[in-house]
Amino acid sequence: MTTTTIEYGHAERVRIHYDDLDSMGIVHNSRYALLLERALTAYWEERGFGIVDGRPTAPDVFHAVAEFAIQYKAPIRGTGDVLIHFWLDAFGTSSGVYGFRVTSVDGAIVHAEGRRSIVRLDPATMRPTPWTPAARAVAAPLLKPSARSEEAA
Repeated sequence: MTTTTIEYGHAERVRIHYDDLDSMGIVHNSRYALLLERALTAYWEERGFGIVDGRPTAPDVFHAVAEFAIQYKAPIRGTGDVLIHFWLDAFGTSSGVYGFRVTSVDGAIVHAEGRRSIVRLDPATMRPTPWTPAARAVAAPLLKPSARSEEAA
């Protein structure tokens, strides 16, 4: 259960495992992308978008990361839980831009923050293709308030 309140987006509690640590006992820098992936996967799977028996449950699951940027603020020491707060800064015709923060469970410490851009692809052509209405409905609660007002304009 989340112990911090967020104003927009979604917060997912994610477990840090021993193999996420480097030789100094802190989370290895490459694992932050994995922590975000675990949080996003949990959100979308709970809403019917995942991979079951090696097959996507919805066409929107077929997408690729176009950009990943992160700023490290404070190391995560040891195993335990962190909170991944994520939201959508934009959700276009075939792309989406997530903002995210990795924080302590109580939200008091920001360990990292960044952005992750994705593009939905047509599996046959590997070219961008529009999101389905179902994906738009699941994405809508993640839109940051400023992104919602831009879509309404």
